[in-house]
Amino acid sequence: MTLHKSLTERMLQAVGFELLALLICTPLLSWIMDKPLVDMGLATLCIGLLALLWNVLLNGLFDALLKRLQLPHSSWTRVLHALLFEGGLVAVAVPLIAWWLNISLLQALILDIGVLLFFLPYTYLYHWAYDLLRGKWLQQCPAH
Repeated sequence: MTLHKSLTERMLQAVGFELLALLICTPLLSWIMDKPLVDMGLATLCIGLLALLWNVLLNGLFDALLKRLQLPHSSWTRVLHALLFEGGLVAVAVPLIAWWLNISLLQALILDIGVLLFFLPYTYLYHWAYDLLRGKWLQQCPAH
């Protein structure tokens, strides 16, 4: 089985990640923030697009680093991956959230921490499930 993932596969993996997150987060955040579903959906979509670009970039760099250091995908590397992904996203997303919702940076940070508490396990579980299903699929395909 190959660990190499093409750019197309990386894009599909990231789009799946963001679409599922959008479907979960938009109604939940709309309810928590008492904001219209459309407004929260647009904010979530914008942050999701930003996250999509970061996801593709980080995944490619992270896989290259694992390959270069000859490290396997393990629980610890997945935790590191999730922390790097969310940390990079927080640095950019908090100012955007503050601006979009017209709240302070501190309020945006607190909101983002709440969202982070969802996304840390979500990121870990999504990529673990993706790799698990991908591995099973590749074992069944004789071309790989």
